[in-house]
Amino acid sequence: MLLVAHCSFGSVVLNDMEKRRGIQRGPFLEFIDRLSENPKFRSLCPFSESLIDRREPQEFVLRFFAYLNNYENFKRQVNEFLNEYLEKNNNGDFNHEVMQNEFESMLNFIEKYFPNGFRKGKTHTTTPRIRFEAIAVGTALALREKSDLEPSSMVWLDSPEFKEHTTSDASNSKSKVKNRIEYVRDQLLGKL
Repeated sequence: MLLVAHCSFGSVVLNDMEKRRGIQRGPFLEFIDRLSENPKFRSLCPFSESLIDRREPQEFVLRFFAYLNNYENFKRQVNEFLNEYLEKNNNGDFNHEVMQNEFESMLNFIEKYFPNGFRKGKTHTTTPRIRFEAIAVGTALALREKSDLEPSSMVWLDSPEFKEHTTSDASNSKSKVKNRIEYVRDQLLGKL
């Protein structure tokens, strides 16, 4: 859903992250802002200048934590899910150190074992949200189970199954969100 703001220069269309910034300011959003500037994150998950201007890096970081800590409670409406997670953390205590460590551990693992980072290939200049969510959250969940994880194989990244889980047709139904995240987790843990 887009919101239109009126200013002296005309109408400006705001995306969901920009709306959240105007409505849901707080300590958790500031934490997300800080993590979204992480140089390793920006290198592994590149964004165009227009996406940076639209706060897409912050959107990705919010999605990472919301799905990591609550994906099993996801229903169908992504924006509602993200808004509720942001509001809960802005109004409550969250452990900065633990969350930052999980984010950075996930990035270190991606840097070491995923040859293209979050991108589909070396020539791709951006990362689809669905692909990022699957890889980032699946990796973090696997690291929660086994912090010294060393995957036996990464060939599944080019498999038809992974592509099916992470294409735009892989909508945001509860089962598809759960399946793509757990597919990555289970591949990394050698369960598939």
